[in-house]
Amino acid sequence: MRTLGDKILNKALPKIGTKSLFTKDLEVALDEGRVNFLVHSLKDLPTSLPDGMAIGAIYVRDDPYDVVLFHPKYKKPISLKELPDGSVIGTSSLRRIAQLKRCYPHLIFESIRGNLNTRLKKLEEDDKYDAIVLAGAGVQRMKWTDKIGQVLHKDDCLYAVGQGALAVEVKTKDTDLFPLFWSLTDVETLLCCVAERMFLRKLEGGCSVPIGVWCTYEKPKFEMIGAVLSLDGSKCLKRTLHAEIELPNKKSDNYIVTESMVIIDSVLERAVLAAEDVGLKLANELKEDGACEILQQAREQISLAQNDLRLPKSD
Repeated sequence: MRTLGDKILNKALPKIGTKSLFTKDLEVALDEGRVNFLVHSLKDLPTSLPDGMAIGAIYVRDDPYDVVLFHPKYKKPISLKELPDGSVIGTSSLRRIAQLKRCYPHLIFESIRGNLNTRLKKLEEDDKYDAIVLAGAGVQRMKWTDKIGQVLHKDDCLYAVGQGALAVEVKTKDTDLFPLFWSLTDVETLLCCVAERMFLRKLEGGCSVPIGVWCTYEKPKFEMIGAVLSLDGSKCLKRTLHAEIELPNKKSDNYIVTESMVIIDSVLERAVLAAEDVGLKLANELKEDGACEILQQAREQISLAQNDLRLPKSD
């Protein structure tokens, strides 16, 4: 199914001005019974779901990092740092732009829309872009790993909430489906993603504001980094939290819906609550540091962009 976000390709995402761009049409089909479940890129799924719907599965996470693909004119390996002053980088993400401006102020960032094939064609056949930035998971799924020129790790660019993970959305009344989808869930990915989604929900953010995360779980050590930035990258608040989360060695086949709207085996309730709590605490710490003011200013600037006024200059 093609959603609104798939159909409107001549505007940058912040200028469209509609929530749930990639999910609303699908959720209508689920609600009407035309489909039995939905498969999403988790980063496209809002942190608040329609009544009667929840996440039934979060599959093992692929590479969550962003990657850079360079124009073929660069014959030898190169990085963003080595690009000439004024080089144009294509990306549809304000999160990426805000962070990369801080690291690479000599570059210019321009919006690029379309599916991955369209973006690659624009890069390789046009002369507008010197490089484009994409989610690594999508590039790897397209078998384009040989085209990756640079991987952006946490010191360069924190990734989007849920990036690299696939999720299944179901109706909460369809309890007969719960065991099937729970069998597909990767618990380590689940813990990271519920922490990230609670972090985003607490900040009242969405995919069109500059919020980045980095999260890892190596039993029992849990670590999460969160950042809030201004659109031009001049302001950045960043915090890190650590926790220890133990996992039970049993299952119950009794399923519950968590605060983060994920269906889990009830024996994992304590572990999931602990992960959600990390996300909430991290968001509260950033709010105490002034994150709300930065995000409010970003939303006001985005609102101007939705009225076809220009976003802050990228150079």
